Formats: sequence, C-alpha cells, structure tokens
Amino acid sequence: MIKVSVMYPNSSDVKFDIDYYCDTHMPMVAELLGDALKGSAVDYGMAGGAPGEAPAFVAMGHMTYESVEAFQKAFGPNAKQILSDLPNFTDAQPVIQISEIKL
Repeated sequence: MIKVSVMYPNSSDVKFDIDYYCDTHMPMVAELLGDALKGSAVDYGMAGGAPGEAPAFVAMGHMTYESVEAFQKAFGPNAKQILSDLPNFTDAQPVIQISEIKL
C-alpha cells in the first residue's frame, strides 16, 4: 500500500480555501480516480513544533493506493483536470511525496 501526499507550503501570504479543498476539490479527485483510490484524508496546519511557530504546510491531502502503478494509471488521464483546479483554492506550489506505508 502506498500513500500520495500533496503538501501545500505555508507562508505569510499564502492563499488556501480549505472549504473548497474539502468540499469540492477532494470529492472531484475521488470521483475521477475511482476505485484505484482506497482512502483519503486532509490535514489543515495549526502550528509548528515550537510555541508560536507557524505550520510548515497550510494543508496536506493524503491518498492511499495499492501501488505506485495503480496511482499513475488512475492519475495520468485526469492530471490536467485535477491540476487545473488548483487556482480555485490556492496559490501555493504543492510538494508531492509518494511513500510506502509501513505501519
């Protein structure tokens, strides 16, 4: 099982509409990716590790798949539509990481 994490870096002037992300973007992604998507979660940054420190990421979307190949097969044909929706909720440049779930 793998996890695809899409992390949106935080800054003092970042734009991020968490309601749009949760209510519109993520459901659209789930519909487009279909059965290949096994689960998803959204994290909204609250704080960094030290008192008063801002979170490193304003938000993160996590999606699980059986394999990297399953993700790529589902995402590839829908990439343009998914990526074209980003300006509707953020001006941050997302950082993507694919991880193997170990525990």
